[in-house]
Amino acid sequence: MSTSILKRQLITDAEGNPIGVILPMEEYLMIERNLPKEGVPDIQAEKLYRMKHAATDTLFMADLNETMNSFSTVDSEWWEHET
Repeated sequence: MSTSILKRQLITDAEGNPIGVILPMEEYLMIERNLPKEGVPDIQAEKLYRMKHAATDTLFMADLNETMNSFSTVDSEWWEHET
């Protein structure tokens, strides 16, 4: 029975330029924590995007108006009035 030893292997494009690498799992695990996390959304940018577009979102505005109308009586009773 022969044992295969995986070594680092470069992946090249049609012109021979290196475009990727296959690593043994041991090596990958050593560098994994330093790799950029792709696919993780930029939460702050997403929040800003949603806030910017909320004013033109008809469903959001309808929900907002309904909520504000529902609480108008409570709000008027809760807040202190000027004397």
